[in-house]
Amino acid sequence: MSRFFSNKYQNLTPYTPGEQPKDMQYIKLNTNESPFPPAPRAVELAAEAAQKLQLYSDPECRDLHKIFEDVFGFSKDEVLFTNGSDEILNFAFMAFCDKEHPVVFPNITYGFYPVFAELNGIPYEEIPLCEDFTINVENYIGIGKNIFIANPNAPTGIALPLSDIERIVASNPDNIVVIDEAYVDFGGESAAPLTRKYNNLIVTQTFSKSRSMAGARLGFGIASPDLIRDMNTVKYSTNPYNVNSMTMAAGIGALSCEDYTRKNCQTVVENRTFCMDAMQKMGFEMTDSKTNFIFAKHPKIDGDVLYTKLRERGILVRHFTNPLIAQYNRITVGTRDEMQALLCAIADILEENNR
Repeated sequence: MSRFFSNKYQNLTPYTPGEQPKDMQYIKLNTNESPFPPAPRAVELAAEAAQKLQLYSDPECRDLHKIFEDVFGFSKDEVLFTNGSDEILNFAFMAFCDKEHPVVFPNITYGFYPVFAELNGIPYEEIPLCEDFTINVENYIGIGKNIFIANPNAPTGIALPLSDIERIVASNPDNIVVIDEAYVDFGGESAAPLTRKYNNLIVTQTFSKSRSMAGARLGFGIASPDLIRDMNTVKYSTNPYNVNSMTMAAGIGALSCEDYTRKNCQTVVENRTFCMDAMQKMGFEMTDSKTNFIFAKHPKIDGDVLYTKLRERGILVRHFTNPLIAQYNRITVGTRDEMQALLCAIADILEENNR
């Protein structure tokens, strides 16, 4: 770092995104992107919006709000659109958390939570998962701190039932509970309806996964009007035009093609089941994933070795160095052909390992 870098960030460890290599063509199963292109209407409307890029985007996202309400039933004062769901998460950290209002989240979860906490100078506690990587709900009941939970969790893929989420929210009425539902469309149950019952709940989602728009950067938060107003104060104090015109148009197009989204999600679920069944027969141990990825380890091969050997064969998966999960790899669910290629490569590696 330079001599000008602020001391308040000297101990900041930034989030590490998944590899985006350009050295060769890979089967890319490492960043939980959709294997399908965006809905045709999303592409069409984004291209039309590109013709007017000399103009600022609508900071209120009015047209996007209209179709969102038609699809999901939540009005403009209950929703805030952001530059990916990372931004709505950061808005929540900025708006509701400080030294008097610390944060808790699981010790194995989305890697941005500790980064946001440190970036904003917020004390935080990481609560250990159970040995099977499930969240012990009792650890969060009446804890008296702001809570961030990814549901389904990442990178484990395990989902809490809605009844457990409600218990956590109801038992912490004086604290904010943020439920990060980036992967909810692949088998989880959304807590969004509970935002009308509990004024301390924020539910965040993204267009990156199920709606094939990772490159567009569009996320949103659903909460009570009061909480949305608070986060809008942060938005308008940092970047009023946080959602660009092309992304907004693509979002409108995607929401007009919900059948396309649902069909793609179902295909991902089918491919996940197919791949997990085959990997189980090979001896892999896996969590009960409700996401568009598989979290797996094999008792006879080191997790990093498997990751490296797959990479050498042109297949990227995600490996983590955290000792608690270092034997596991997170594998994005792709097309059936990509899953077949993965399984063939794994079979070769395991055979090679047994020689």
